[in-house]
Amino acid sequence: MKIAYYCQHVLGIGHFHRSLAICRELAAAHDVTMITGGAPVEIREEQLQEQIVFFQLPGLMMDAEFNNLAPVMTAANLESKPPETTPATLEAIKRQRAALLYTFFQEHNPDVFIIELYPFGRKSFRFELDPVLEAIRDGRLPCCRVFCSLRDILVERHDKAKFERRVITTLNDFFDGLLIHGDKHCIALDATFSRLNDISIPMAYTGYVAPHAPAASRADVRHTFGISEATSLIVASIGGGSVGSELLFGMAEAMSHINNPDADDPDAPSPHLQIFTGPYINNNDLTRLRGYSDARITVNRYSTEFLQWLTAADLSVSMAGYNTTMNVLQSGVPALFFPFFQNQEQYLRLQALAHNAPLKILEQQDLQPEILAGHIRAQLLQKRFSSSVNLNGVAETVRLIEHWSR
Repeated sequence: MKIAYYCQHVLGIGHFHRSLAICRELAAAHDVTMITGGAPVEIREEQLQEQIVFFQLPGLMMDAEFNNLAPVMTAANLESKPPETTPATLEAIKRQRAALLYTFFQEHNPDVFIIELYPFGRKSFRFELDPVLEAIRDGRLPCCRVFCSLRDILVERHDKAKFERRVITTLNDFFDGLLIHGDKHCIALDATFSRLNDISIPMAYTGYVAPHAPAASRADVRHTFGISEATSLIVASIGGGSVGSELLFGMAEAMSHINNPDADDPDAPSPHLQIFTGPYINNNDLTRLRGYSDARITVNRYSTEFLQWLTAADLSVSMAGYNTTMNVLQSGVPALFFPFFQNQEQYLRLQALAHNAPLKILEQQDLQPEILAGHIRAQLLQKRFSSSVNLNGVAETVRLIEHWSR
């Protein structure tokens, strides 16, 4: 089959990497084009394994206040010459994107169209999605199966009734199936969407989308990274880095309050803190964090081997995005999580998962260095764990797409 997968990330990179994991699996047996429209994301060729064609729309992201869309200033979204001096307006980029997306469907005729999150989110991108969906439904574009790829929890809405009416109408009119990337025994979609029974198209829980754990053992990974078995390794991260730098500052300052947490072996080395800031971190914050670098603290922007780092780690301290949380469950490393408190999504998921694993939720006051140091010491004494949560979301998503497309 020819499959087009649309993913628009506007803040972090979690949506992109979750979609990429599904596209990689689909590409093992199908022709896959991943349609993206956010800021560029660094990926390595060896991450792809199978051939995926990327179709990049002129970039749009959230503005600095996280309220409105704004252009990503790259050469791809400059309409006039000379490009160095004449950036396109937001409205011009939207027109350009809508035309490019529609033309893509005219020229490529995919058999399957998968849209990540919409219509449960990304309402701001109706300008380009709805014309394609309407044309597929009305026969102005070739016949194409349309599926929604959705994470387990929705963010809360002030206009919930109106929002849910629009979602139901759009799903039932334009889509052929709903893929819910979660475990209903952990948290079901109706915890944050009350009209599940009004959805008339097929829907299924896939399990969580999580990459496979590294084949190498923890000892082998540590050897590769040059980490001794005697060193307690703490990995601190904030996903893409757009938010959460206060967690990393708290971690760096807490290290001055931490010696060896193992009272039975006072001569063992003190823990080492590996910080990953995320590619979108503010440059001033990055400079400040690098000022903490010493023999006990290493600061890097990003790693394409993040799951390997968690395999090697004794503790993960992070924001609580979907992908990072699933990486923690997959690796079995004890964790401290600082959820994004501007909406309920991350906090709800952690509450549902906490009974299943040694995960502790941090509040704002817990970021004070001495308090945070106490939480770190306690979690470093926890054992690695094996989760019973369904993490088979990638394979099940592919199976359902193939089954529903027959």
